[in-house]
Amino acid sequence: MQVQFTVNGRAASVDVPPNTLLVHALREHLQLTGTHVGCDTSQCGACTVHVNGRAVKSCAMLAVQAQGADVQTIEGLAAPDGTMHPMQAAFKECHGLQCGFCTPGMVMSAVDLCKNHPSASEGEIRELLEGNICRCTGYQNIVRAVQQGQKAMAASA
Repeated sequence: MQVQFTVNGRAASVDVPPNTLLVHALREHLQLTGTHVGCDTSQCGACTVHVNGRAVKSCAMLAVQAQGADVQTIEGLAAPDGTMHPMQAAFKECHGLQCGFCTPGMVMSAVDLCKNHPSASEGEIRELLEGNICRCTGYQNIVRAVQQGQKAMAASA
């Protein structure tokens, strides 16, 4: 099936079998490998992208469901000149990563979290990130990064 959508602000078209997951279309057909395949069961959140402005787990969505949609991956989060998004900068500054495998999905989820819950408390941040698993950090620095990113996003809005 031919699927046409916008990815990171650019028109994209992929020819995929009807059962192709969005994560595989992004990684294998568009070479956007920042979106990670973690569990293939939508439990870990490593594959989180934004579809029409909403965080979704791309391993739980067929590519054909993205027909006509606006998809943003971690590669499209930074500004065109390479300036990091405030949430990316916060993860870097607060050491919100270790091995980095969960980081793209965690950052994409955190951006969505802050857009929808701009004044979330620490407890709410922890609760709202429960769909993203990190096996390395213990979440302390991730929560700090989200809080810092939340402030920076609010200041730039």
